[in-house]
Amino acid sequence: MSLDNNNPFIDSELTTILVVSDMEVSKKFYLHTLGAELFREYGGDSVVLKFLNNWILLVTSGDPTKDKPQTEFLPPIDKNKVSHSFTIRVKDCQQSYRLLKEKGAEFITPPLNWGAETRCFFHDPDGHLFEISEYRS
Repeated sequence: MSLDNNNPFIDSELTTILVVSDMEVSKKFYLHTLGAELFREYGGDSVVLKFLNNWILLVTSGDPTKDKPQTEFLPPIDKNKVSHSFTIRVKDCQQSYRLLKEKGAEFITPPLNWGAETRCFFHDPDGHLFEISEYRS
């Protein structure tokens, strides 16, 4: 398929940008707790990570720029008000919960069984929300 066929994303990849308040604390969490892979760092204010075949760019707060003139980058203000979250489908929610908890992840609740799905949620150091979810057919 080419751009002529109305696909603007040939050979593209998606990166999620997360604004963090303390780069070293967040970098440690993503590398050691979640097991992300460090790809690149830029001047102490941004870190590129490879996580579960996706890209995550951790950045510190930033003012508007010419290409986003009224947009500030800020970490979450209230971790209980969410506009973005991640869901990680796992094979065994209880096992993933135990391993992540051992590595320092702080969960909102232990895994809850909803019938065909068992799931639970945790936050990164700035309050970005993550879910681990086991689905059974």
